[in-house]
Formats: sequence, C-alpha cells, structure tokens
Amino acid sequence: MTANAFAKTELIAEPAVAPGATRPKGQRRGEAIRELKKRDNSTNFYHIGFVYLVIAAAIGGAIWSYHAVAAAGLEWWWNIPATLVAIVVIGASQHQFGGVIHEGTHFILFENKTLNELTSDWLAAFPIYTSTFHFRLHHLAHHQFINDPVRDPDCAQLHDSGHDLDFPITHFEMLAALGKQLWLPNLFRYTIARARYSALGTVNNPYVDREKRGEKLPTLAGILYAVTAPALVIPLVRSGHGALAFAVLAALTALVVTYFARLDENKLPHAHVETVISHRTTNISRVAYMAILYAALTAIEVGGYGQAWRYFALLWVVPLFTTFPLFMIMRQWVQHGNADRGRYTNSRVFLVNPFIRYAVFPFGMDYHLPHHIYASVPHYKLQGLHELLLQEPEYREKGVIVEGYFNSPHGETEGRNPTVVEVLGEKYAPKNQEDVYVDTSTLEYAKVRNPDAIARENEASVKGK
Repeated sequence: MTANAFAKTELIAEPAVAPGATRPKGQRRGEAIRELKKRDNSTNFYHIGFVYLVIAAAIGGAIWSYHAVAAAGLEWWWNIPATLVAIVVIGASQHQFGGVIHEGTHFILFENKTLNELTSDWLAAFPIYTSTFHFRLHHLAHHQFINDPVRDPDCAQLHDSGHDLDFPITHFEMLAALGKQLWLPNLFRYTIARARYSALGTVNNPYVDREKRGEKLPTLAGILYAVTAPALVIPLVRSGHGALAFAVLAALTALVVTYFARLDENKLPHAHVETVISHRTTNISRVAYMAILYAALTAIEVGGYGQAWRYFALLWVVPLFTTFPLFMIMRQWVQHGNADRGRYTNSRVFLVNPFIRYAVFPFGMDYHLPHHIYASVPHYKLQGLHELLLQEPEYREKGVIVEGYFNSPHGETEGRNPTVVEVLGEKYAPKNQEDVYVDTSTLEYAKVRNPDAIARENEASVKGK
C-alpha cells in the first residue's frame, strides 16, 4: 500500500490537554474514534435530498425527451437513448437508497433511533420494496460473521442465486461474469434471492429466533398487495373507470391493513435483535406507503396529466430489476471477494471515479475496510477514520487500497495500487485462512434480546463449526 495513493483529508483533531500534560496514545486514539462515531439528526437529510434530486432530474429529463420526440413527429426508437440513460441513473440512485438503508441498519443514519428507522424506511426502504429491520438481520450477521460460509448471509445469498465466483479469478473471468448479467434472467434471479433473504432471512442466520420464526403469510400478504393492487387498478384506469379504480385500491388497502392490525404477534418473525418500531407498525406503514404511491399515480392518470403508471413501470420498476441489481453485484463481488476473515483483510478501500462511486459504492461503501473495522462510524466520516487508522502499523501493512475499477488512473506505473479487477486475482488471494475475526462491536447500538444465543454462534464461528 502506498500512502500517496490515499485520498487526502484532515486528520481528526485531538482534544486539548493541559500544558505539560501528555495523553497516552491509546487514550488519544480512543477519543478520536468516539469523536468519529458521533451522529446527528440533520446531516444525512442533505445526502438523501441529493439522491432525490438526481432521481427527479433523471425522470423529468426522460419524460421531457419523450414529449420532445413526440412533438417533433419522430419514431419511437428516438426515445431509447434517454430511456437507457434514465434507467442507468435511476438504478444507481436506487443503489444509493440501499446505502441509506445500510446506514439506518447500523443506527448511524441519525442519532435518534426512531428518526433513523422512519427515515430509512419511508425515504429509502419502502421505495425499493423492503424494510430496514429485515435488512438489519441480514446485514449485521454479515458484519459479525464476515466471509463465514455458514453464517454470513451474503455468502449464502450469492450461492443460492448462482452469483458466487470461484476466487481468485482473472480479468477475463471477471468480465465474462459481468457480461452474463446482461442476460436479464440472471439479474432477476439475483434480485429475487436478495429480496427473499432480506425479507425471510436464512436458516443459519444467528440473529433469527429459530423457535419463533413466525409464518410466511404476513410477508406474502405484503408482496401480494404490492403486485395485486397495480394489476387491478391499471386496467380500470385504462378503461376509463377512475372512480372504481380508487374504490378498489381503497378496499384492498383496508383489507390488508386490517389483516396486519389484527394479526397475532406470534405469527410474525422474532429475532435476537429487537425492533425499534414493531413489525406490525412497519408492515402497516409499508402498505400505507404503497397505497399513497399507487393513489398518486392513479390520480395523475385520471386527471389527464400523463401516463404515470407507464412511466413508473419503465423508469422505476425496470431499473429495480436491471441496473440496480447489476450495480449491487459489481459492489458485492469486489468488497469481499478473494478476501479472508481477518480484521484487516476481509475488505478493501476503493478509490474510484465519481460515477462508479455513486453507482457502485454508495454512502461511503468505497471506504469499506474502515467501515468493517468500526461499523458505528457514519459514512461521511469514514475517510477521516481511514486516515486515523493509517497511524496503525498493522492497518498500513495488511490493508489494501484499490484504485480504479477496470483500469488504473496511473497506467502501468511501477508500485501502483491494484485495480478492482486485479485485486480479485491470484496475487491478492488470501494467505492466512486461519485468521478469523468475529465482529461483536457491530451490535454496539442494537438492543439484543438473547446475547447468549449470539455468543454461542460467535464461539462456533471461530472454531469453524
């Protein structure tokens, strides 16, 4: 690793000490880490707002282009370039929503836990048909048992969807694997597997209470509502029965909300990590979000303001099943692929161009190694954390910095850092598979219901059982 390759940032200022006094190095470092962990209840609104601006610009630009093409009397295929650009940008922005949920999962989106959960759900998770808590069970287990083939849900999910790679791999094998994702069924399979793991968990997820796994019907009820409501409403709108469309949507919404309101809590899944907002409330909220969205789309069409449902399908649902999972795959493969389970060797730092950062490494996921070392540091402070960790000899020695995704910005300069694709090759293959790090600190802000159960999983993971 070469120090001059790291992005420059200001080091964390150490608190002042009395004249003539000295502070032990470990104490200074601990104070700096605590400073980095500090969250607030406002900063991330700016980051989320920027994502929404990008989405609005992409959708608005595409629709403006469609109208311009129609006004000019051009053939339909003139709409293809604007549509493709919008699908790429919106898919990248949906991945940004995944970054928002990721921060919410670690309780670092905002300091207030309720605000953290509500914002993560309503502004990011619900729009891409998931919830923060369900992803939390999936993701915190990934952190605590990083690269454990049994307990890390990311490993299981990639295997089940057929997207795990046999590392180390060559440039050609990586490009071939990415090329296969252009066959859309591969992306659909990945999306469905990812959604299933986030919603239902895995058999081996150490956070799931295996004695109170609940029933699948509540999850299916939400999925059925998401699909059935548009299937019933759209034909009614198209046939000119707008009032009936609203009535059907209201009736279906009332039916599903009543079901969740009266549902026995024992039929809902339980976990060793407690909820901030009850499952019942989250399920009702997600249905309410979809009802509001579907009603708004219907109102736009019934009012004669545009083909809102068609635009929603083309500019939101299509990216959700194509470019969004493609960018997720491009991230998931490289963040931990060809890495081991050591504290400083389970991931890397990625220095990439602004578009790749936005599309593939949202919300600080480019500084993924420092994030896995201290998962309670907000994304906008990870670069500072990286600079602080550079003062540790072990971090400097074992950590890997990556520059460029396919090509290095430094060309073939001797001693340069590897590209994303290069770091997946034989030269960077794990050397010490016996180094196992179980990250118990990832639960720092979580309220754990059954710590003994998780402790048993920790011990089994270290022993490789």
